[in-house]
Amino acid sequence: MKMTWTEAQKYCRENYTDLATVNNINDINQLMKSIDYSKGSYIWIGLHRSSVYKWKWSLGDPVKYTNWSNGDSNGPDHCVYMRDGSWYHQDCNMNMRFICYNESSKGFIINDSSVSWRDAQIFCRQHHTDLISVRNQTENQQIQKIMNDKNISEVWIGLFSDSWEWSDESESGFRYWNSTQPDNTRGSEDCTLVRVTVQGHWIDVVCSYALTFVCHEDDLILIQMNLSWSEALRYCRENHVDLVSVDSEKIQRWLTKVTEEASSDAVWMGLHYYCQMNLWIWIRGEAVCYQNWAPENETKLMNCNTEHRAGAVQSGGDHLWISLPQSHKLNFICSRK
Repeated sequence: MKMTWTEAQKYCRENYTDLATVNNINDINQLMKSIDYSKGSYIWIGLHRSSVYKWKWSLGDPVKYTNWSNGDSNGPDHCVYMRDGSWYHQDCNMNMRFICYNESSKGFIINDSSVSWRDAQIFCRQHHTDLISVRNQTENQQIQKIMNDKNISEVWIGLFSDSWEWSDESESGFRYWNSTQPDNTRGSEDCTLVRVTVQGHWIDVVCSYALTFVCHEDDLILIQMNLSWSEALRYCRENHVDLVSVDSEKIQRWLTKVTEEASSDAVWMGLHYYCQMNLWIWIRGEAVCYQNWAPENETKLMNCNTEHRAGAVQSGGDHLWISLPQSHKLNFICSRK
């Protein structure tokens, strides 16, 4: 069907969860696979312009840590560079060296080329994963040490300011604009389309065009109630399907996104220690193949004579799995399928 952006938003909210949110390059690839190219080369997604500028990470991470030197006032064309461990905002068209993040190696890579923030972003996405996110003081110190070792004084990092927001109110700062976009040439280009013919890059246009669109439906839902593990299990089975099982890196990525809104330090999963067999098992009976344990919890045997334990995922940091007594009161994640 072809609808205006507002009509598409209403349709998606009534029939699914919302207009599509895109969190990373993997989501772009999934989006492109879902499109029926015979229906048109322009597709609405859920990104639209607001009146409020906010700081976002290019990689899509939530902004939970900052280290400003000159204040955090933000506005159009503000991007961030690091000097002496402190952060400064600057016109994004300034030329500067930059740091990429590589997901495969978990490494930080300094590039000696002096380019604009957008060109640095394009390079990092083509050759690594993205411009670097700085999630905590430890990472900030690691980056500063790399800069000192290479005698580099200033580098772009992945933080930028814009006024674009997702329809589902996701905090994702991931953007995939075409090279000259957004340009707001008509003065009211407040909605975003995917242009299929340019590798899925985005363009800002007026919201009144009638276009096809992509909705998304959440398979996982965070419940912001603090319950014991058995209480959380009962709630999920009565209201949805079950506590979540995490059997792949893909599900772990979904889990990471959902847990960012948690009000507790960790969130229950459907993982528990099966005392009769001395092993961890998912609540629906699956063996634990994919794992993401924190080092002190990995393959640790439990004493069932003292307490029954279950698995939770940290709501911050690297979202590692931890073992906790089932009596702890935490938020939890239900699966809808």
